Amino acid sequence: MIRVLVADDEPMIRAGIRAVLASDPDMEVVAEAGDGHEAVELVRRHRPAVAVLDIRMPGTNGIDAAAEIRSTVPATGVVMLTTFGEDDYILRALGGGAAGFLIKSGEPEELITGVRAVAGGAAYLSPKVAARVVAHLAATGAGALAGRRSAARARVDSLTAREREVLAFLGSGLSNGQIARRLHVVEGTVKAHVSSILARLGVENRAAAAVVAHEAGIVPPQPHQA
Repeated sequence: MIRVLVADDEPMIRAGIRAVLASDPDMEVVAEAGDGHEAVELVRRHRPAVAVLDIRMPGTNGIDAAAEIRSTVPATGVVMLTTFGEDDYILRALGGGAAGFLIKSGEPEELITGVRAVAGGAAYLSPKVAARVVAHLAATGAGALAGRRSAARARVDSLTAREREVLAFLGSGLSNGQIARRLHVVEGTVKAHVSSILARLGVENRAAAAVVAHEAGIVPPQPHQA
């Protein structure tokens, strides 16, 4: 059973998220919070596998709550819920250790997919989020999109062929176990590859590595499912 905490300042949104998650027999919403501070306290109390946080909440926002959760309860993965136009918030959340990013207006099935991925130790970027992050990076003075893609490809070229393969799967939202099955290797080998990938790319977490994979254009158009 995947135990989940939901945090959003709008009760109706929380009810909708709870209803979607309840449709999966393997998921249980163990707590709900109306702001980031309450979310952190409830995560400490209930130790859920995944915390689903609205990126903008009154008081302690989702970004600060995610960073505190990752620092104090690292076993809990964080999925951020965002809306269009919050690209700066997404970039900040990436630095705070969030592992999943979903658009609130996305399909309900994507919420379940994202929570499952993060519970399994993977990073999950909604394709719409990934596309917006890449486009936003290109428009913030960091260079044209073509320039960023070229730079990302140069970073990816520093990886071994197998590491590039693992990065592509990682960018598609697969967990270490799923990648191991795809490559017919043991999970420990995949973990070693992921650690090397993060070090070589100079990023702190799987979600940031997934952004590089999307920038470099090595992620298939549709996320793999396993």
